[in-house]
Amino acid sequence: MLIEYGVWVTRLALAVVFGLSAWGKLADRAGTRQAVGEFEVPVRWVPAVAWGLPVVEVVVAVGVVLPWTAAAAAVGALLLLTVFTVVMVGLLRRGKRPSCSCFGAASTRPIGARSIVRNGVLMVLAAVVLWGALAHPSVPAGLAADAATGLALGAVLCGVLAWLVGQVGALRRRLDEQALSTLGAEGLPVGSVAPEFELLDVAGARTNLADLLSMGRAVLLVFVHPGCEMCAALARELPRWRARTAMTMVVVGNGDAEEQAVWGIEQGLGEIPSLVQQGNEAALRYRVRGTPSAVLIDAEGRVAAPVARGAIAIRELTFAGKSIRAQFSLRSDGDYAANQSRN
Repeated sequence: MLIEYGVWVTRLALAVVFGLSAWGKLADRAGTRQAVGEFEVPVRWVPAVAWGLPVVEVVVAVGVVLPWTAAAAAVGALLLLTVFTVVMVGLLRRGKRPSCSCFGAASTRPIGARSIVRNGVLMVLAAVVLWGALAHPSVPAGLAADAATGLALGAVLCGVLAWLVGQVGALRRRLDEQALSTLGAEGLPVGSVAPEFELLDVAGARTNLADLLSMGRAVLLVFVHPGCEMCAALARELPRWRARTAMTMVVVGNGDAEEQAVWGIEQGLGEIPSLVQQGNEAALRYRVRGTPSAVLIDAEGRVAAPVARGAIAIRELTFAGKSIRAQFSLRSDGDYAANQSRN
């Protein structure tokens, strides 16, 4: 009897995953069309695929719950996941990382190794569902009615909670985007006190600006995004630039710590630490609007130069950092002397 309950639970889990995926795509039609196009579907087929894909997922979600269609639905799930995975691997090999949008607006992160692992787990789940449908075709018949119904309601509740969490994340991203669009002039005034922040590194430890300044050196915050090809090209140059300077260089990314860690390894960041924003909290504080961008903070914790946007500007800021800090120091000393003379 325990095996039958396990069969029912796995079928409900697969139904929830495909149901959420379908609902997300149908709720975000524009995002779904854009994602389909970025996955290199021919333009003339984009509308049909954008509509047909969630419909097929609905069929799979309903089919795995019904005992007489569970096996066929599990086969369909395996085929869909296999196609998705093959396409993702092909894009990653060509250096392309489009947004997944697998669950609509709730999943706008670029594809990566985590996407492949997730699909692999779902393929295993679909294979288990297929085995259960063939070995125990009568499930949920034979289970206690109250237990089978309770598990189904629990699965629905889990799906609703997952959808709500995704909506909160999507709302947070939209608020960050709106905040960035209303920041005014990009960057903080040169000489202003650098705002404090506290971000997670890829190992899950918390790091703040005071920690970075504790070594008594200037800090260069390089803002990147895993889905930005210009950021990837810049990241591959950073270790060489760092070796020729006497500053602390830190990469600040967005989203998931594990994904940022994998991205850093792929780009060869080496000993350059990576910090992760959950939204755009650090970028908002420094009025950084795009990636790649960099902010130079002197050893005293003040903004030492305007925001550098793009790889060329960041390179110039990196190697001009010493002279910029010297000029800023002289200007600060001059201002102090002038104030003393007036007093």
